[in-house]
Amino acid sequence: MVKSTVENLNPTRVKLTVEVSSEELEPKIRAAYKSIAEQVQVPGFRKGKVPAPIIDQRIGREYVIQTAINDGLQEFYQQGLAEAEIEPLSRPEVEVDEIPDPKTDEGVLRFSGELDIKPEVELPEYSGLEVEVEARSADDEAVQKQLDELRGRFGTLVDVERPAQKDDFVSIDLVATIDGETVDSADGLSYQVGAGTMLEGIDEALEGLSAGEDATFDTTLSGGEHSGEQASVRITLQGVKERELPEADDEFAQMASEFDTAEELMADLRTKAEEEVVVEQGVEARDKVLEELLSLVEVPVPESVVESQVEQHFSQGDHSSGDDHDTDEHRSEIEEQTRQAFRNEIVLDLVADREEIGVDQSELIEYIVSTASQYGMEPNQFAQMLDQAGQVPMIMGEVRRRKALAKVLELAVVKDTEGAEVDLSSFVTPQGEQDEDAEDAGDAEGAGDAEGAEEQGPAGSEDSESDPLETQEAEMAEAETPDEESDQTK
Repeated sequence: MVKSTVENLNPTRVKLTVEVSSEELEPKIRAAYKSIAEQVQVPGFRKGKVPAPIIDQRIGREYVIQTAINDGLQEFYQQGLAEAEIEPLSRPEVEVDEIPDPKTDEGVLRFSGELDIKPEVELPEYSGLEVEVEARSADDEAVQKQLDELRGRFGTLVDVERPAQKDDFVSIDLVATIDGETVDSADGLSYQVGAGTMLEGIDEALEGLSAGEDATFDTTLSGGEHSGEQASVRITLQGVKERELPEADDEFAQMASEFDTAEELMADLRTKAEEEVVVEQGVEARDKVLEELLSLVEVPVPESVVESQVEQHFSQGDHSSGDDHDTDEHRSEIEEQTRQAFRNEIVLDLVADREEIGVDQSELIEYIVSTASQYGMEPNQFAQMLDQAGQVPMIMGEVRRRKALAKVLELAVVKDTEGAEVDLSSFVTPQGEQDEDAEDAGDAEGAGDAEGAEEQGPAGSEDSESDPLETQEAEMAEAETPDEESDQTK
């Protein structure tokens, strides 16, 4: 039988020694004889029918045993892990320390290797953690903001004869030069002044500029082969437009929503503003609760995990955005992010274990649908990609950890900066449970859940590849043509 012993080298690294008896190795030796018999040609014997003594004579018993060891090593290693009850985080460099005597078959197969494992962490008490969030309220200003955003979707752009100012939509020509040589140019670009989605310094250069005038500013390029380089950029303003918003009357309410009157629309917008306050406070509280929980426990991080994640980040093109180069500073940033993510996973997995949290199919589908939209993919296409890449278990782990964090938040005491206790029950309660509670109470109105309030996605959503110029052009086009099918308040 397979026996294993574990020597702890540090909190995240062990030396695993696996011992395989000659009886356990025997089936692998027989399989090795059969395999070798299929490969060798010996006069007087058909292929595959060469007896073991002839193979020993012609090739050597030592070669047979070595073949058996090579073929069975992975299987024996997995058995050794299971027997030792450890979860590996890295693959070891295995060294064979002892093999059975080829002449007598006495002795054992013994091999060993060092590997990183999940650290053993004692989960602290997390019920009743206290955190403070910013005091927020759905006041008239917040409701007006909701209304203005809705009106903006139905606004129209009109030409104005005045200098450009913040929030104006402008058409510009752009020429970028480095040491007097043109490295990029574009004509007729659409941009909203103050959006901050193009080049650093462009907003300051545009404000106060009139049609036909130009301005020059120095900036760091954020795309193309000269990304990250300093350049001089000249912009020429071709035209200025401002957005005219429709009146918030009954006619607008009927056009922009399911409501018949402006009064009904405003009441709905106030409800939405109140829900937004809960989400904002919930997100802040969730992050602070996790930070508080992690401050109560020490989680050692294996360096091999950090190194592999950093190398994967830079080898897979995750650093393709303009200010994301392979520098010492950026590597340090990715290393710290990796350590923090590892600590989060270890602690939240322990919470999920203690709370016996599982993931059902509907929750997995909800996560896939939400994440697919962040990547601009169809949910079915995204699900197939995850399945083919073998990442479904990883996704289930992520959903489970989110539910674990929601549970910690549910048990926490959250107060705002004015000392008032904050009710986040609608933020942390899973949607399905809310619907059941609502039916029992005769109230069918559901609220959002903690999972729906997540702002980040799996690995990689941090770096957007969308073109800010395309975003601005789309917004201008949208402003020029009212969207009569908008359903913003439904």
